[in-house]
Amino acid sequence: MTIDWRSFPSLTALRAFEAAARTSSFSVAARELNVTHAAVAQQVRALEGHLGRELLYRDGRGLALTAEGTRLSAAVADGFRTMELALAELRAADPGAPLKVTMTPAFAAQWLMPRLGAFWSAHPEVPLSLHPDKRVIDLRREAMDLAIRFGNGIWPGLDAVFLTAAQYIIVAAPSLLNGRTNLTKAEMSSMPWVIESDWPEALQWLRSFGLRPDEMNISYIPTEELALSAARQGYGLHVEAEALVQNDIENGTLAALGEIHDDSLAYYLVTRPGPKRAELSVFMKWLKAAV
Repeated sequence: MTIDWRSFPSLTALRAFEAAARTSSFSVAARELNVTHAAVAQQVRALEGHLGRELLYRDGRGLALTAEGTRLSAAVADGFRTMELALAELRAADPGAPLKVTMTPAFAAQWLMPRLGAFWSAHPEVPLSLHPDKRVIDLRREAMDLAIRFGNGIWPGLDAVFLTAAQYIIVAAPSLLNGRTNLTKAEMSSMPWVIESDWPEALQWLRSFGLRPDEMNISYIPTEELALSAARQGYGLHVEAEALVQNDIENGTLAALGEIHDDSLAYYLVTRPGPKRAELSVFMKWLKAAV
């Protein structure tokens, strides 16, 4: 769609309005834009005159938005943010710029790090900047190239490629099992457990396995990494994605006691739509081959 620039407001006026609306102050906006208070106010009033609508009004010591101002503020902020991110992506796409990759701390520590040496050996020309975070990062706002996410593969406005299934298993340290290689559900119910806090899905998975978590001795640990560490120390049984404890099971640090199937969830490689940097395509191809 072609923009009719003849009817389009001044970008300077839109910038002044965005800053004033966001900060609720002509003075603060003026400091951000390195202009005078009067200049910001004049630009906003000129924008209001151009549109024939009041956008901002005095409310005590600050500014408040009218209904029309609220709609325009959101649209202008989104527009400037899109331009800012596009510029950031162009700068980041300079040859040699690291790929910015986000994933949960547990996935980074338990799945990615043991394999990363192989990637760097094969592709020393592709630098990575890892950003472990429990939050679901906004890829555009944070200018991330790739997210490795756990879920159902549906994130509106983003592209998702299947990486690996998220089959969950119950594990325990050999020191907790005292030589046993399997446990009955009654025995599991009577033993201590260590599970990450604020993770209701884990309790649902245990119920689907036939256990009653409300009646069990569960210690809730702040993070997934700490809960897994506690399980390795023999402090309790633990439920975890098989992909994240594969190495523990292979080297005997943990023993698998039962599987919990949930085909609706998996790990995905999530990217912004559009062309991909060559380095990103290389890394994604390697990740899929490393499963």
